[in-house]
Amino acid sequence: MTDLPEDALQNPPEHSLPRADATPLASPPGENLAPLHCDAHPVAAAPPDPSSPSTSPIGAEQPIFSSCVQEPVHRPVRIPHFGHLMLLLLLLGAASVLMMLAIFAAVHFHLFGWQFSTLSSSDFRFDLFSEALLYLVTFGFCLFVFPMVWNQGYFQGLEWRAAAAKSKFPLLAGTAAVCFGLALVDQYLMPGPANAPIEKMISSPGAAWLMFAFGTTMAPFFEEMFFRGFLLPALCTACDWSAERMKGTLARPLDGDGHPQWSMPAMVIGSMLTSICFALLHVAQQGHSLGPFLLLIVVSLVLCAVRLKTRSLAASTLVHASYNFLLFSVMLIGTEGFRHLDKM
Repeated sequence: MTDLPEDALQNPPEHSLPRADATPLASPPGENLAPLHCDAHPVAAAPPDPSSPSTSPIGAEQPIFSSCVQEPVHRPVRIPHFGHLMLLLLLLGAASVLMMLAIFAAVHFHLFGWQFSTLSSSDFRFDLFSEALLYLVTFGFCLFVFPMVWNQGYFQGLEWRAAAAKSKFPLLAGTAAVCFGLALVDQYLMPGPANAPIEKMISSPGAAWLMFAFGTTMAPFFEEMFFRGFLLPALCTACDWSAERMKGTLARPLDGDGHPQWSMPAMVIGSMLTSICFALLHVAQQGHSLGPFLLLIVVSLVLCAVRLKTRSLAASTLVHASYNFLLFSVMLIGTEGFRHLDKM
């Protein structure tokens, strides 16, 4: 018997319940309590009771098919890749059409003294004007199209990085001097033909000076833009992409500037293929001679190594321009200022 009401027995007040942080009462004498061990293995939690209320926060809705709403995994976009190279070739084709129209108009209106009856592919001014116009129109297309495709600046996408080239100027100038030394050795061991087409193009002092200016400015810039700016990265990316597909591995992450990082086999294969294409472009000017062809491959491999090592297209362009400058300087000195071209 107790004097407390029945409701108080069934629902005791909160102040009468023991608190979690309260000090436990002493055990009665004679009662054996199991000792507590801090390193005891945790007991696996029982599976949740479906009938118990959910413990998730109010208002938090869990999707029924959570795997269907996960964000897709996107592979990093490596630029320039082969698609960008194909786009460049398309722009080059469009520029070629415009170039031919411009030349036709120049001949029709007798600009520069050109006439259909006297125009020849051996005319130095015609060749130089055509090549310069093709370069400039293609470059204008690239400046307009590729920033929209890449969502970044044109020179940023090509890793121009002029500051890196400026900081390494002495080393790059020395690299150009090494290439020039290789050219002298090649000329001694495997000389080219006596009357190469490139020598026939320099038929007057004026033509020689124009070739000097063009060969040390526009030609290195646009050749590096095509070969080391587009072709080399596209080939390296294609090699790594093929290896990733065959092995089922993930794509290599981009660097801090958002540019691709290639494997060593990809860079070796890409450099070799790029150098062969580079040499084939110039082999006709050298009379299809083996010695100059091998020299062009070696020089191109050096330019590819500079581009990949410094991650700077400006660096390889500087080496290319410096190498051409040394070659033309020897011609300039040997012909006494291009006044005696017969000594060349």
